[in-house]
Formats: sequence, C-alpha cells, structure tokens
Amino acid sequence: MKSCVVIYNPNSGHTLKKSMIPHYKKLIEKFDYSVKFIATQYKGHAKEIVHHIGYVDLVMSMGGDGTFNEIVYGNSLRQNKLILAHIPVGTTNDVGKMFGYSDNIDKNIKDCLSGEIKSIDIPTINKRPFVYVGGFGKFLNIAYDTTREEKKKFGYLAYIINGAKDLFGDTKMHDITYTVDGESHDISCSMMMICSATRVAGFDSFFKDVKLDDDKFEVYIVTASKRLDIIGALGLSVIKDPNDVKNVISFRTNNIKIKFKNRLKKSWCIDGEKLEIHTMTYNIENCHTIKLLLPKKNISKLFLN
Repeated sequence: MKSCVVIYNPNSGHTLKKSMIPHYKKLIEKFDYSVKFIATQYKGHAKEIVHHIGYVDLVMSMGGDGTFNEIVYGNSLRQNKLILAHIPVGTTNDVGKMFGYSDNIDKNIKDCLSGEIKSIDIPTINKRPFVYVGGFGKFLNIAYDTTREEKKKFGYLAYIINGAKDLFGDTKMHDITYTVDGESHDISCSMMMICSATRVAGFDSFFKDVKLDDDKFEVYIVTASKRLDIIGALGLSVIKDPNDVKNVISFRTNNIKIKFKNRLKKSWCIDGEKLEIHTMTYNIENCHTIKLLLPKKNISKLFLN
C-alpha cells in the first residue's frame, strides 16, 4: 500500500469542512493509499511539514493557491523530492482551474488519483519558488491585502470590491532596469507580472498556448500611468496578442533581473501571498522542476511532452 499525507488549510475558502475529512480519507484509501491528514496551524506551517516529513509516496495539498505554494516551497528545500498533488478549496483557485479541476472535491480527488505524473517548471524569485504568478504594482497587492474575513464573507467578490477601490486610488509608477539575456532596458511601469499559468486572478491569462514544461515563463509589463490607459491595456491583452497592445511589454524567457531605482512600498505578490523579501534587486529564473500528479483533462493542453 502506498502512503499519502494530506496537508489541508482549515481556513481556505468555503468548501472544506472538517466533518468531511473522514469521508475524503476513505475516498483516497480506495486508491490503495494509507492516508494521514494534517491541518496547518499558522502561515508557513505547510512549508515546514513538507520540508521535514519523512518519505511518502504522495503529498496532497487541500487549500488555496497559497497553501500549494507553501508545499512546493517546502518540497524545494528537500534533498529527496516528493511527488505532489493539489486539490483546490480556496477562494479563486487559479492553479486548480488551470489543472482541470472543478468545484466538486470528491470528483477532484478521483480525477487526481486516476491521473498522470508530470514534471512542471517552477520559477523562483531570489531563490524563493512560486507556482504560477509573481508581480508588483497596480492591483497586485489586492490578493494579500484582502482579509480572510472579507473572503469568508464575500468570497471572490471581496477581490472585486478591493480591486475597484485600488482602481480609483493613486497609481504609483516604478522606475526599473530589467535585464534579459544580457540586454538591459530602463522603463517606468505601473505593474509587472511574471506568469506561468493559463489563469491569473480568476481571469484567463494574457498569454495563449502556455506550457508548463517549456523552461519558460511569461513576462507582462504595463507602462501606462493613467487609469483608463491601464484598464485599456489589460482589457485588450485578453483578446489580442499582448505584443500588439499599446502600453504593454511582453515576452517569454527563463531568466530576468529587475533592479528598482527606489524601494517598493508594497511587497511583491507571489501566488496570492505577500513576498517576504525586501531588496532593490530581484532575480527570477526557472530553477526547479517538481513532479505533480494531475487529472488527465488538461494535460495535452499544458505540456509539450
């Protein structure tokens, strides 16, 4: 019999109920796993559990994108890497939707455990891994500034409400130098995202035909400062190639160095959480791959191999 540890966040979203844990345990056991459930108790706990746990055949995340980020982070610190899986029960669940999961936890568990193991690229920022998006600037702080109480009360609508507030607030421009493949560029931008995903913040990604095993991530920069120009750039990027959109710089790479002229007042956001790294220079590169058990639904769309 194989071994499985399920690390779950009891505070994620609205769908995970503690009373259902025995039911999920029996469901996983039907796939020939012995199962242990561990609840996270504080921020960073999931990372610590995965980092220090002994060998198991599968570590399954049950939580939001932030919980899965911690599990990936903890796994990156290990010498003997573990196979991971992710069952989304958060508020937005960008990663889960990308992988092909629904809102039905039972179905998601079955689809996962009857799926395939794939290797996916993991980008890092100053050696700190993230799964699908990192960024700074306009709108990017909403994910971590939206309180748990707001998410419990309003769900995804809480992000929309805070996004509207941010839209009508002041726009801070950031003077940066970014370097890619030895070439440096000085720009002023209102926002910047590093993506490896088909969904961000509940919306389809600006980049089409995203692959999770091509050793590339997508860079998206908005240089507009005026409110309507920012909205126009974001909106047009959804329906057009971002390279053809005014006030947008976009490209694919596997390394980028970003140097700020002034220190950021708002932290970077990675996978919906605040990045606890405060410096003037950030190096983003693909440094890790992880093995992930995924449902079969979207594999052909997401992978080259």
